[in-house]
Amino acid sequence: MKRIFLLVLTNFAVLFVLSITMQLLGIDRILAQDTGLNLYALLLVAGIFGFGGSFISLLISKWMAKMATGARVIEVPSSMAERWLVDTVKRHAEKAGIGMPEVAIYDAPEINAFATGWNRNDALVAVSTGLLGNMTQEEAEAVLGHEVSHVANGDMVTLTLIQGVLNTFVIFLSRVIGFIVDRTVFRVERGQGPAFYITIIVAQIVLGILASIVVMGFSRWREFRADAGGAALAGREKMIAALERLKLNHEQSQLPAQIAAFGISGGGGFTRLFMSHPPLDERIAALREAGRVSPVRRA
Repeated sequence: MKRIFLLVLTNFAVLFVLSITMQLLGIDRILAQDTGLNLYALLLVAGIFGFGGSFISLLISKWMAKMATGARVIEVPSSMAERWLVDTVKRHAEKAGIGMPEVAIYDAPEINAFATGWNRNDALVAVSTGLLGNMTQEEAEAVLGHEVSHVANGDMVTLTLIQGVLNTFVIFLSRVIGFIVDRTVFRVERGQGPAFYITIIVAQIVLGILASIVVMGFSRWREFRADAGGAALAGREKMIAALERLKLNHEQSQLPAQIAAFGISGGGGFTRLFMSHPPLDERIAALREAGRVSPVRRA
């Protein structure tokens, strides 16, 4: 609940800082005079839609993930493998200090897993049938630790918070740019001309791409944290072995786009800037480096 409160508080903080900045720089008066644009009303609408959409997505994230992957929640374990899976997640959750997540399996040949949920005490951890069939218990234990660490770190809420802030900026700035182009370049005096709508579309695409770079940058950073968490819960060597196993998985991630960033084995975009996960070699190197320096730090 603290992170939900932080999300709402940040929403108001963003709106407040933007409004004060516009007043101090005189941007509100300039645009009101030149374009007749009510920046404060636009800012409020941008904040509502920017954060509102992200917040709703967070609230229904478990339902969306189950529907998108066809994940089956283990209510009562029907096999030794399912019993081990539930018991391992429970052990990790207790050690991490979070509520017991729902545990699910979804049918996919790839080695993958993901975690999602609106808060750390009401989450979902799901693994693919490919992971259960191609990983040892030690490797799977580390993957589960990685996903539980995502939950314990509050990564789902934090990612929603960042996305909401960026959505607000994209909606707000694209319309400001549209008004400026419409009034100053095409000299439209009343209403909105075609240039207004065309400019908004182009600006939202460009600003959306820039926002995606920021979101993917955070996503890559939190993967290193989750790897460290998985190492703390299951053991560093097990976490390294799990990542090494993932290197042998040559199939692209089949997780739906809306939850791909929460997987253990995420795909990337056309360039590094658009990758949701760092290269596996870098993640393995980071764990090995942490293992080498930790004795020095304790001394």
